[in-house]
Amino acid sequence: MPITIITGAQWGDEGKGRAVDWLAASADVVARFGGGDNAGHTLYVGDDVFKLHLIPSGILHDRAVNVLGNGMVINPVNLLKEMDTLAALGLDVSPERLKVSTRAHLITPAHIALDAAKEQKLGENAIGTTLRGIGPAYLDKAGRNGIRAGEMRDLEVFGDKLHAAIRAANQTLSAMGQPLLNADEVTPPLLQAAERLRPYLTDTARYINRRLREDRAQILCEGAQGTLLDVDHGSYPFVTSSNPSTGGALIGLGFGPTHVNRVIGVAKAFSTRVGGGPMPTELDIEDGDPAETAVARHLRGTGANFWDEFGTTTGRPRRVGWLDAVMLRYSCDVNGYTDLALTKLDILSGLDELKIAYAYELDGERLDYPPANADDIARARPVYETLTGWSEDVSAIRRYHKLPEEARYYIRRVEELCGVSAIMVSVGPERDQLIVRD
Repeated sequence: MPITIITGAQWGDEGKGRAVDWLAASADVVARFGGGDNAGHTLYVGDDVFKLHLIPSGILHDRAVNVLGNGMVINPVNLLKEMDTLAALGLDVSPERLKVSTRAHLITPAHIALDAAKEQKLGENAIGTTLRGIGPAYLDKAGRNGIRAGEMRDLEVFGDKLHAAIRAANQTLSAMGQPLLNADEVTPPLLQAAERLRPYLTDTARYINRRLREDRAQILCEGAQGTLLDVDHGSYPFVTSSNPSTGGALIGLGFGPTHVNRVIGVAKAFSTRVGGGPMPTELDIEDGDPAETAVARHLRGTGANFWDEFGTTTGRPRRVGWLDAVMLRYSCDVNGYTDLALTKLDILSGLDELKIAYAYELDGERLDYPPANADDIARARPVYETLTGWSEDVSAIRRYHKLPEEARYYIRRVEELCGVSAIMVSVGPERDQLIVRD
């Protein structure tokens, strides 16, 4: 069973790119299965920093073929910008190394305009989207009004569909009192992108299954966002528009479950979230208790480097809090994780005490599983256990047994609360700042 699936176990931004980069060295194919350029994977290789939004992290390894699967929504212009940036850094982004599903749906300027208009209309109740057009593109997909990547093969037909999409969007924008789009201005960049991308278009489901059947290829499925943002399993409606949990990999790439050998969940050693929605363990970084505020600022950082808690895609500061084992336990169930990869352990260094939420209190009842309703999650109060912190800098450690005893106990407690072992622990942003356990 040669397929490994990696998904985010929290609200996204868990450091999945690091885990994928670690495993991609031995993979034949690395495939994204959902989302779009609302994802942001930052990788550090020596002095170089790679920010990937659409292209799988396997592009940094010469061996791997990289696939953008049918479950994705792709902005063709932004994809080309990312390809050109990587090519300028000396990476091979030829059609032999990068394949785009003909069944993936495309993001157009109409989707981006509608995304912004809807968020503005929601005001204080806004979801907090990345304003990249992701939600409207998936809405068109479900409504059978989308444009698929395979249609870029015929530029005339593609152009007609783009104009039709702009006309339909303008009707909605007009009703909302928003500026209209000029089709003659916004469609040429997409037509130019289509011409360049045509050699990359592939029936990727057929490609993946052929590699499985004929080559016994090792395939690594790279998730975007996180399980707690899943449209079915997240804190609805504060969710993304796709399924970034394990089931989304099978649908978003087109293979059967019998091929799956391993499912790895990536989780930070604490909790973060961007945008709206409930977050029970959130710490007040502005007006809270001084001790709480100090911890929050410690976890977030100042924004002075890429390891701080600011979005790769949006640049927005992330909300931060103690590790929520209630949510993590739920993610382990939903995804069927065989292993965990724990990231950013180094950030906890220097804190005298650490807390883990192992249960919630809601209406006088103690819960070890999150409520399904977002309003109930918002009302739930975390029940914490307190652990002793450590002062040592762990960033140079590469062997698990050399971690401070308190750090090893922290990891062990997370494993106990979730019922899944942590096979990888990251202790810094660089590619080699990993502890891989036997």
